[in-house]
Amino acid sequence: MSSDSGYPQSSQSWARFVATCFVGGVVAAAALGGSVWAISSGYHGPGLPLGIRSRRKKKPVRVYMDGCFDMMHYGHCNALRQARALGDELVVGVVSDAEIIANKGPPVTPLHERMIMVKAVKWVDEVISDAPYAITEDFMKKLFDEYNIDYIIHGDDPCVLPDGTDAYALAKKAGRYKQIKRTEGVSSTDIVGRMLLCVRERSIHDSPKNSSLQRQFSHGHSQKFDDGGSGSGTRVSHFLPTSRRIVQFSNGKGPQQDARIVYIDGAFDLFHAGHVEILRLARELGDFLLVGIHTDQTVSASRGAHRPIMNLHERSLSVLACRYVDEVIIGAPWEVSKDTITTFNISLVVHGTVAENNDFQKEKDNPYAVPISMGIFKILDSPLDITTTTIIRRIVANHEAYQKRNEKKSASEQRYYEGKTHVPGD
Repeated sequence: MSSDSGYPQSSQSWARFVATCFVGGVVAAAALGGSVWAISSGYHGPGLPLGIRSRRKKKPVRVYMDGCFDMMHYGHCNALRQARALGDELVVGVVSDAEIIANKGPPVTPLHERMIMVKAVKWVDEVISDAPYAITEDFMKKLFDEYNIDYIIHGDDPCVLPDGTDAYALAKKAGRYKQIKRTEGVSSTDIVGRMLLCVRERSIHDSPKNSSLQRQFSHGHSQKFDDGGSGSGTRVSHFLPTSRRIVQFSNGKGPQQDARIVYIDGAFDLFHAGHVEILRLARELGDFLLVGIHTDQTVSASRGAHRPIMNLHERSLSVLACRYVDEVIIGAPWEVSKDTITTFNISLVVHGTVAENNDFQKEKDNPYAVPISMGIFKILDSPLDITTTTIIRRIVANHEAYQKRNEKKSASEQRYYEGKTHVPGD
């Protein structure tokens, strides 16, 4: 039987059903849309369904940490990693050359090199150049008002100004100070000692004055201090590597299946701005940067018995902290073999023009002979003319100034170790 409209009754019923669903859907959608508008606008009118509240985006916690970051090492990087973990965004202040000279003595690396190093650390979000050595009231206000800093961070080792006052006293008084654990086993003072040990053993023209100075620098905590003996031991690394520390520094991600993997290798001793810049260029050539770090024995064989200055694990952590690096091979072979290329699916092998030696240019015994023969070797123009030897020469050329600086710093470090207590975390 047909209706007056000319459609079968069953068809009319179906049409009414669809219309009802459509109207109901519009109403529901309108109600939902109103709820979404209310949520995004912050409106709390009486018409809102029960249980719906406005959700404002949580303000990120911004933390600030400053430092000289002279001869930047994995201890600095670990401090920045810990600081970043206390907030959502890490702002780092790099102290000016003039402020360092006034408070500690001359820096080994100038400000522009220190800025390159700090900006390259993967836990750093923002960098402030020419930061003051001490947190003054005016600068603290600037941090809070202009940079929206919530907390100021420093390590558990004291930072004392020349007048004997605490550099972070104002931040502590304001209740905006947080403390992290100092990384054991390394300091800039310690590294200076290792460098001068290297120079002392290789030089045959040292004056008695220079030899005495180098012995002072190259001795760490004496045996008298460490175990009650009366002699003094040669400065060695006190770094105790752990698998947890390597995991903390690692990205924990491998390359994608079709990624273009770029490989660069070297000692990466006294990790410096020259290293950072060549790694940056290498990373731009692919999707994944794999860095091979040579063993201590390999480095010693090519550069002398007292190199490297930093041991394999120390060098690995410094490289891992760099934002341009995706993965490292800890203890990479000297020669880049076909097996290494196949195992890691390497697409391109690169080397910088500035290096400690020119093995990459040799016709015989060239460690890059295989990638050269495969047509996957590329030489990059190094942006900076800096090597590990450059850093060592800076120390030696200005040794009297560094003697005064290290005497003062060594005394404060000894007081730290004598009064050291366990700090949980990290």
